[in-house]
Amino acid sequence: MTTFQPTFLLHGADYNYEQWLDYPEVLAEDFRLMRAARCNVMSVGIFSWAMLEPTEGEYQFEWLDRLMDSLAENGMRAILATPSGAKPAWLAHKYPEVRLVDEHGRREPYRLRHNHCPTSPIYRAKVQQINRRLAERYRTHPALFMWHASNEYCNFGCRCDLCRDAFRAWLRQRYGSLDALNHAWWTTFWSHRYSDWSQIEPVDPSCHGLMLDWLRFCSDQVLNFYRQEIGPLRELTPDVPITTNFMLPDVGLDYWQFAPHVDVISWDSYPRWHGDQPDSAVAVKAAFMHDLHRSFKARPFLLMESTPSVTNWQGISRPKRPGMHLLSSLQAVAHGANGVQYFQWRQSRGGEEKFHGAVVGHIGGGETRIFGEVAAVGDHLAQLNHLTTTCNQAAVAIIYDFQNEWALKLAQLPRSVEKNYQEQCVAHYRPFWEMGITADVIDSVAADLSAYRLVIAPMLYMLREGVAARLAEFVQNGGTLVLTYLSGLVNESDLCFVGDSPLRPLLGLWVEETDVLYAHNQQTLEATPGNALGLSGSYPATHYADVLHLDGATAVAHYGHDYYAGQPALTVHEAGNGRVYYLAARTDHTFLTDFYGALRQQVNLLRSVSAPLPEGVTAQVRGDGREQTLFLLNFQPTPQTVDLGAVTYDDVVSGTAVSGTVELPAYGLRILRAGK
Repeated sequence: MTTFQPTFLLHGADYNYEQWLDYPEVLAEDFRLMRAARCNVMSVGIFSWAMLEPTEGEYQFEWLDRLMDSLAENGMRAILATPSGAKPAWLAHKYPEVRLVDEHGRREPYRLRHNHCPTSPIYRAKVQQINRRLAERYRTHPALFMWHASNEYCNFGCRCDLCRDAFRAWLRQRYGSLDALNHAWWTTFWSHRYSDWSQIEPVDPSCHGLMLDWLRFCSDQVLNFYRQEIGPLRELTPDVPITTNFMLPDVGLDYWQFAPHVDVISWDSYPRWHGDQPDSAVAVKAAFMHDLHRSFKARPFLLMESTPSVTNWQGISRPKRPGMHLLSSLQAVAHGANGVQYFQWRQSRGGEEKFHGAVVGHIGGGETRIFGEVAAVGDHLAQLNHLTTTCNQAAVAIIYDFQNEWALKLAQLPRSVEKNYQEQCVAHYRPFWEMGITADVIDSVAADLSAYRLVIAPMLYMLREGVAARLAEFVQNGGTLVLTYLSGLVNESDLCFVGDSPLRPLLGLWVEETDVLYAHNQQTLEATPGNALGLSGSYPATHYADVLHLDGATAVAHYGHDYYAGQPALTVHEAGNGRVYYLAARTDHTFLTDFYGALRQQVNLLRSVSAPLPEGVTAQVRGDGREQTLFLLNFQPTPQTVDLGAVTYDDVVSGTAVSGTVELPAYGLRILRAGK
């Protein structure tokens, strides 16, 4: 692995230079505008295979030479992409096996992008050939700053014979024997027991173990493809860091397993601002995802793609209101980004994304509002280069387990609609965002839990090997753990635990049954008088309600209705030097705010600003105790006031001293450092 430690914050965009080779006046204007926007890096070469190798074995690098030279001459760097994300037509037609096959056995025609078979030896060989050519040609070029492997890998879902055979080989290695596999998948159900490996087809949604392992295999196979793809880059440019842009965790890849093989985590963020949710709610999810990507390696990440204005694929995407682009860009920096990049620099004249937002539109260059807001981001980033050596420090962690989410989606529960695992993880994260408390987002298997005082694991339906023991050790050593309904029901093969869940000793209770609630059903949580958290009153409960039996735990709240009225709904169990809370029902934001507000005091979590923050405003700290930068971010369309208490700060942008109260404009922000 190559350590990446830039001395400046990155600012730039995907630049499709090759689309404009017939327009030299456009190319000249582009570089002038890049300087005006204070851009210092461009992502280039993405989806350029047909221009680099127009026919098999015929390479044309001259245009890329000019681009790389121009970047260097203009004081900019290149994040140079490998082109595997979109194969050229000649490759698809000469070698049909490189085209993926769908679940019905139909081979895809040449179209779209990312429609290749990740197992195909021919495709892998061709990718390595073009990548080796790129590495040999540009390994000493002064503009080469970083490699960008492919673009937005995803679960391709190819079911060709090559992939099916590879899946069976993967299963042989995982299980060793058909007997072990049949037991793990419980194939005697519906007489699905296998007697030969060749009988296994990844097309049966009734066998959850099969489909869960298929998802794991697909993720592993894409990772294997990536590792083979970057082989020539590692060999020829060992000191040049490699990234690949992750996306929202909905693309079928287990990024927790991918991240160790990437030098720099980068991701593509496209929140839907000004839509059918308040912007503050959109900001919470965006913050959660930024913290997830920072947490993959516990190091700064890159915002590889964002839009300066609109998208063209979200159904409805409104232009960012004045101030929102700067605010949303600096939000990423506040949560650990070492750069802000855009898709795209200049709008394409044709193709599927010709109406996607860009720094430079079809009409207008440096005179537009959007360009001015991009330039403002460049100005701010230039004043924040001290952040590159800092990261965010957290005492709170939310467990977000991708494989658990896959298993939950497959599960046919008595209430199989609105399981909403990801949304619930964000819901438990939101109170900390509103209190201005940094939270990491971690995996259940590999994260070092000892770094935290409070760990929250919503809906941990699947317990993979060793997870229960890790959670117990965390609590025994003094940590506070929060678990919820739908936790600890199955093992990593999606087999239900028989008898006690491995979590029973930790929780000090067992779950007899779970009531599932329609929208019109009313259930409440009633705070138990004199409870240790000081909670009071009644809160609504929805969707799921576990009926509990205590076995050492103590009730903090109880149910208010139905046949289980008066039985525990929120419990606490002292274990070793720590404690475990179990939330037996889905609750609303008011409850989570009160609950985590009380837990904040119990485990002594410090807020970044001592006074409560206005609704829609967050305060995020980047850095450690010696060097901290405070970001005040207002996601409201109206001005807000923040009380800084007795601390005096220096405004990073204006250089003025700030104390007492500070005014934030609509969609405004302030960046402060503690005064010396």
